[in-house]
Amino acid sequence: MGGTDSKLNFRKAVVQLTTKTQPVEAGDDAFWDQFWADTVTNISDVFALIPAAEIRALREESPSNLATLCYKAVEKLVSAAETGCTAPKEQQIVLNSVRLLTRVLPYIFEDADWRGFFWSTLPGQTPEEESLPLAQSLLNALADLLFCPDFSVVAAKKQQASEKPDDPQNIDSCEFIWEAGVGFATSPPHSAQLDTNRTELLKLLLTCFSETMYLPPVSDAHSIPNQWITYLCSPENRHALPLFTSLINVVCAYDPVGYGMPYNHLLFNDTREPLVEVASQILVVTLDHTQSGPNAPSSVDTLDESGEHGMADNLFVNYLSRIHREEDFRFVLKGLTRLLNNPLIQTYLPGSTKKIAFHQELLVLFWKMCDHNKKFLFFVLKSSDVLDVLVPILYHLNDARADQSRVGLMHIGVFILLLLSGERNFGVRLNKPYSVRVPMDIPVFTGTHADFLVIVFHKIITSGHQRLQPLYDCLLTIIVNVSPYLKSLSMVSANKLLHLLEAFSTPWFLFSNPSNHHLVFFILEVFNNIIQYQFDGNSNLVYTIIRKRNVFHQLANLPVEPHAITQALTRRGKKAAPAPTGEALEQPMMEGALPPVDAEPGTLKASLAATPGVASMTETSKVMPGEGVEGATGGAEGGETPADSPVKDPETAGQTEKPQPPPPGVSDTESSVESQQLAAAAAKEASSIQPPITPTEVATPAEESVARAPQRTASVSSSVTTTTTSNEWRATPEWVQSWKQKLPLQTIMRLLQVLVPQVEKICIDKGLTDESEILKFLQHGTLVGLLPVPHPILIRKYQANSGTTLWFRTYMWGVIYLRNVEPPIWYDTAVKLFEVQRIKDS
Repeated sequence: MGGTDSKLNFRKAVVQLTTKTQPVEAGDDAFWDQFWADTVTNISDVFALIPAAEIRALREESPSNLATLCYKAVEKLVSAAETGCTAPKEQQIVLNSVRLLTRVLPYIFEDADWRGFFWSTLPGQTPEEESLPLAQSLLNALADLLFCPDFSVVAAKKQQASEKPDDPQNIDSCEFIWEAGVGFATSPPHSAQLDTNRTELLKLLLTCFSETMYLPPVSDAHSIPNQWITYLCSPENRHALPLFTSLINVVCAYDPVGYGMPYNHLLFNDTREPLVEVASQILVVTLDHTQSGPNAPSSVDTLDESGEHGMADNLFVNYLSRIHREEDFRFVLKGLTRLLNNPLIQTYLPGSTKKIAFHQELLVLFWKMCDHNKKFLFFVLKSSDVLDVLVPILYHLNDARADQSRVGLMHIGVFILLLLSGERNFGVRLNKPYSVRVPMDIPVFTGTHADFLVIVFHKIITSGHQRLQPLYDCLLTIIVNVSPYLKSLSMVSANKLLHLLEAFSTPWFLFSNPSNHHLVFFILEVFNNIIQYQFDGNSNLVYTIIRKRNVFHQLANLPVEPHAITQALTRRGKKAAPAPTGEALEQPMMEGALPPVDAEPGTLKASLAATPGVASMTETSKVMPGEGVEGATGGAEGGETPADSPVKDPETAGQTEKPQPPPPGVSDTESSVESQQLAAAAAKEASSIQPPITPTEVATPAEESVARAPQRTASVSSSVTTTTTSNEWRATPEWVQSWKQKLPLQTIMRLLQVLVPQVEKICIDKGLTDESEILKFLQHGTLVGLLPVPHPILIRKYQANSGTTLWFRTYMWGVIYLRNVEPPIWYDTAVKLFEVQRIKDS
């Protein structure tokens, strides 16, 4: 009953405030104390008792009352930070003030005229008087309260009971770091109440930073740094180091499984998980922020070269970049991989293990760690621990490929793999046998992590959501980067690569869009790298190339005559055959696997900035002889850097994983039906695929880009493409010839020229019908001295630019918006950085 009365009194105070036509004096303590007295027990009550409409009405009709409310709430926090808050009543006043500000701040940011309020002179102050802006007072108070004994940290042991509590203004907060880990060896005792208080303070801090959400997704709007983040991460904040250390340690030390007692998460309330989640969100937001703005490079290496901007201004970035001890790296990597692998845990008791849901924040945090601290990146790559990052990423990519609400998750996963693939050690580590066996709807295979990667990428391309099209060139770039180091692909993954080439090299698909041929260049480069540098162990791929040799011959003899181009485009619809049915053609999937499903109708999703083209995200570097591959004397043929070339393809089940060898002289076309379907769907979508954007281009959702598709620009010989008066692109003989003559087919054709007669002869002479005998023959074969002289290996390394910086910012805040639903801090406010949409029933 008392709780109901207190809520009623709080509601009455809100009504009085919103209905008063005259300003309420700041000195009327009896009125203002109603908002933070011991009345409201949790933050959900505050959100329920202060409707959005009344906050907006207060902002528009009684601005002075709203200003006084904010001022008085900050005043309470400053007072508590100065004197401490050990008494329960004092703590309740602090928590209620925090909840009130968390509720009100988004509506202040919503109005451009109000955004400067917290940074203006306080009421009653003259210009001559020195005073901190309200925002700085608030941030200082929050930082102090995050290390306030008996409120957010455990008080130091007293020598005598008569001693006074620690003075919050004089304590050394470095002695009160929340968890052991980086730079701190002592693990303080856990307290549910302390965790809850920290969580509420951090949620208000995150709300302060969210002014970014109310700026449009264009670079110019983000040229001025977020003042809230700038101040908290500056030397002005005396708690910057212990706060950063506390956040990183709390996240990386968290173990959701604990001692492993089944269903423990259903029996006990875990107060640490909400703290870890908001801590990870604070970290990714602050590490994204540099004073040099979004147009500046984000990596530490570049910042060091360019001057003292960015990293030196942001102490969080500075501290992160200076972590160097191996034990600290090991702690961070072990913590992140433990959390990333948590959703993959399999037990005999369904639902018995706690599963976390903040893996997107963890992936961004891992990205920031690698981007700002190159020593950490090299530590990750120097052992097989990097595979503990790869497996959960591939799991999430495969699981989310059909869900349009998780397109951002697909992007961050692919971007991380693109970053890792630029380093030689990543390709080398992929040769470790894959034995994890996470239930996924992919074909059963025996092989390495490289096979796992290829199979998942094939699944994404052939059965992913339409909005994933801009990622296809990134996926193939990753395979190209690691291909010189892959010692032995399985028959399953070899078939997947050949299937992609077979589909992408269909004439009417190549002629339907000015960029589609780049996909072919990528895959041919993969084959060339493997043949030139890893021929000995890749008999499965060589065998598959021989079986599908007609694909390469057809590509080499691609028609360039005008009537042939027209005929291919005319016949493209008739070329597609219905999907084969029947259990005989189904591929066996991993046990326990569930197919990916789209989001339920009504699910909220946040729009993303347009994906930058892979050419703008990468810089090409050459691996010199002897550096990258054992026995290397150069590299793969074909030195083009393809631009965006997304394709949309539905996969069918017609590909046999272990085909029988073809009769001598006869090409195997067993999966031609599947490939025709794949390419048919690809060409059908070619007119509605998203164009690549320049780093300064305004971001647009993928579905709004249909009308701009004809403006796609090919990076190879675009000068000879032709457009009609209606701005509709048409393939011309000159255009086809311009890239056809650059197809890197010499190595593959030479391989076929040498090996096909040998394979046919052995099949006839020995009457072979078993592919294993042919594979044995190929394993002992050699092409030494027979192949063309290889060129240096081309590695396309990730390079930050304003396009990717803005994309990450949009993505991170979209995730934070959607994850904070209890309470719904930003729900129904006028955010501009992205659009929030409900998925409709298709």
